[in-house]
Amino acid sequence: MYEVEYYGENNKYPVIEFISSQSPKEQAKILREIDLLSEFGLSLGMPHIKKLQDTNLWELRIKHSSNIFRVFYFHFIEGKFILLHAIKKTTNKTPKKDINIAIKRKNKYLKGSE
Repeated sequence: MYEVEYYGENNKYPVIEFISSQSPKEQAKILREIDLLSEFGLSLGMPHIKKLQDTNLWELRIKHSSNIFRVFYFHFIEGKFILLHAIKKTTNKTPKKDINIAIKRKNKYLKGSE
């Protein structure tokens, strides 16, 4: 089993807030994928996870009906993943601004764990 931690800042947890804002069925699907990540880690492979090029970030890839979701995370230490940011994908390409948010949160997290 792997540990999954939700990134938090000022008592706000962006991924949890994002999941809570979705429909109950979408919430269940997203949480199921997070469970799979905690069970299988990086061996989960495509189509569930994918490493983002030129970053040390990964994306958890979730499809529910016609909706596509992404949860950005990174592998912190052996056996621990930090979920940073989540989006409902509306374009073919993942928006750069969302990747930048995840990178910024990752850097803040790493600074706090020094």
